Amino acid sequence: MTAATSSELPDVSRRVLQLQVLTIGWMTVEAVVSLGTAWSSHSPALFAFGGDSLIELLSAAVVFWRFRFTLNEARAARIAGVLLFTLAGLVVLTSALNLLGYREAQPSLVGIGILLAAAVAMPWLVSRKRQLAAVTSSGALKADAAQSALCAYMAWVALAGLLVNAMWGIRWADPVAALALTPLILREGCTAPSVPTSLRPV
Repeated sequence: MTAATSSELPDVSRRVLQLQVLTIGWMTVEAVVSLGTAWSSHSPALFAFGGDSLIELLSAAVVFWRFRFTLNEARAARIAGVLLFTLAGLVVLTSALNLLGYREAQPSLVGIGILLAAAVAMPWLVSRKRQLAAVTSSGALKADAAQSALCAYMAWVALAGLLVNAMWGIRWADPVAALALTPLILREGCTAPSVPTSLRPV
């Protein structure tokens, strides 16, 4: 797909803004439900997924403001990177306490539902973001699409842990799934500060 001409850019920018509003709405629901359910069911996997959803909400907001107003993408990306490293540490701590028997993860049908919805919805968002990133040559939107793709992978990993716990009562499957998500969170944290900074709103 080629970059848009100057006459097409206003329409493309409007499509990007609409997509980011949809993303922000979905990520808000995803984060609230995941973290709320994680609290009630003591699920490290849901905590990891919900925490990452909050960071992706920030990423979506960055892209929205990048296309609506001027924004220092590098600073926002660095903040996201720090938050992701913090999240990884909290996930490891929560999972370790869970595995040591401090609190056992309980089955959660609501958690399974939100993870399944994310696993289905995120690939569509990724496809749309990649198409528009190619048109606008936006590094921020391309990075946001990569984070959305990672969210889909994380949803499947967390979902596997919750399903094993729910179907066979294997409590340690949940924290193990959370620990499996940690390298993905760290990878996202390492790549977050590399978002290009020389882009201007179209």
